[in-house]
Amino acid sequence: MTASPQPSGRSFPGSGLAKGLAVTLRTMTKKTVTAQYPAVQPDLPPRTRGVIGLFEENCTVCMLCARECPDWCIYIDSHKETVPPAAPGGRERSRNVLDRFAIDFSLCMYCGICIEVCPFDALFWSPEFEYAETDIRDLTHERDKLREWMWTVPAPPALVPAAEEPKEYAAARKSADRTAAQQAAAAAAAAEAAQPEPTEPQSTQPESDRPEDGDAR
Repeated sequence: MTASPQPSGRSFPGSGLAKGLAVTLRTMTKKTVTAQYPAVQPDLPPRTRGVIGLFEENCTVCMLCARECPDWCIYIDSHKETVPPAAPGGRERSRNVLDRFAIDFSLCMYCGICIEVCPFDALFWSPEFEYAETDIRDLTHERDKLREWMWTVPAPPALVPAAEEPKEYAAARKSADRTAAQQAAAAAAAAEAAQPEPTEPQSTQPESDRPEDGDAR
């Protein structure tokens, strides 16, 4: 049975302390950099999880974000409204109308699950972080404040050149082209219907030169 090879390097007593002091000396000789906050705002990464912004036009009150939140810090209230039919003879529809959307940031752990599960892109990360309060009860922000933070959300990164177009863009473009074609066809039909019908040309021969009934020329 062969013995396992022993490590070639030998450590002498106090080598760990010497290495630590060497790191300390290297750090002491470097120039210190002080962030002059709040006079100078920090340069935050583009994916900073500062606060959550709400784009309420996209919210359909599906309650998915509130159900999936581990801390139950999202509060949503809504009511139903009846929408008249889009075409004569159609059927009325009902839709949910958002009344309240609030997030208690004293409970939020910034996991981002609500943003990930939102199927309609109504929640976004904002790099805004200056929203400290002296009272913990003031950390529950309503939808008007969440909407203000929405305008601080950075623009998404540009697509990779020659990348495949997202399916949502392609579907929206096809729908817009179809609608434009239908409108153009309807306008052409309306313009054709508005044109006057052609009339038979009238004779320019004087009355005296016209032959009377029964006369032969």
